[in-house]
Amino acid sequence: MNDVKKEKTVPLTSVGADDGQSNQNTNSSITEDEENCKYDFKEMMRLQKELRKTLDPSYMKTVTMSELYDTAYLNKPAIIDGLLYPGTYLFVGAPKVGKSFLMAQLAYHVSTGKELWENEVRQGKVLYLALEDDYRRLQERLYRMFGTQISDNLHFSVSANQIGKGLDEQLQGFINAHPDTNLIIIDTLQKVREMGGDNYSYASDYEIIARIKRFTDQYGVCVLLVHHTRKQNADDKFEMISGTTGLLGSADGGFILQKEKRTSNKATLEVSGRDQPDQKFHLSRNPQTLLWELETAETELWKEPPEPLLEKVAEFITADNAVWCGTPTELVEVLGVDMKANTLSMKLNINAGRLFNEYGIYYENKRCHDGRKVRLQFAKA
Repeated sequence: MNDVKKEKTVPLTSVGADDGQSNQNTNSSITEDEENCKYDFKEMMRLQKELRKTLDPSYMKTVTMSELYDTAYLNKPAIIDGLLYPGTYLFVGAPKVGKSFLMAQLAYHVSTGKELWENEVRQGKVLYLALEDDYRRLQERLYRMFGTQISDNLHFSVSANQIGKGLDEQLQGFINAHPDTNLIIIDTLQKVREMGGDNYSYASDYEIIARIKRFTDQYGVCVLLVHHTRKQNADDKFEMISGTTGLLGSADGGFILQKEKRTSNKATLEVSGRDQPDQKFHLSRNPQTLLWELETAETELWKEPPEPLLEKVAEFITADNAVWCGTPTELVEVLGVDMKANTLSMKLNINAGRLFNEYGIYYENKRCHDGRKVRLQFAKA
């Protein structure tokens, strides 16, 4: 009986020892949970304070320069390198100059991901609102241009509601159904705006484009609005856009397609945008396929100064060393750069888009309850 009691007693002692270890782990876990709860509570109180401020009619949201530098803003990658970017753009030309053929060409290349004029293309779904066409004419045009090489990523419609009268919801519905959409073409702008004669005001022109721009900013897509030019010539080709300067003033940029002679197969395409260099493409039209082919291009000298820190990061983050996480101080040490941790953070915040576009490296900088954490990841990892 005593032996039996001893056998029962020993395990109990052992369990007691294990319980002691378990209590230590539990206490440690409780301490971490308490710290996390304190941080979450403080964050919740901060958000509530911010919310109360926004309810004040006199409130205006501002950010300091320090807060601006403390935030990483990612640039949207180009849809067609050097040519087409997310945003709202006017595509302008005289009637019958070949705008619709070029629109179909852009749409096809984006939907297939095939290079255009030696420029890389980021593939995605495309919605083409051909509002001055019918499906028979579209079929004939596409067959002449591309033969039987079809693209299931290219969607067409020959009817749509007007801006502010259902078009917004239609575009949103298409993107919800096709979240990989990156290009929408509206051919033409006149078909989706309210009728108002030729005397639109600057305010109405500005607002109609601003409304589309809010949509493109929200969804990160490109919307090309096909429009016509005036009959009068101008020194600045972009002054030939029909309507007031409010159209281009509200847009992210514009394209102008022009021929020297209506019967010519040669044309120029001029491009101007907020975040890209001005360009001029000299094009010729293939008489069989009616595709626009590139002859030469002129590009404004527009180059960002080198940033050695990005090169250091690119040497460190590679396909073989694809992910790194740590504090800014630790990153200074592993990169071997001579700068303070907060300076490194600011430089990477400001150049986050460039780091991704030029080197294919994602950058993330988060404030946690125990300080700043940086994450770097090779895009293909």
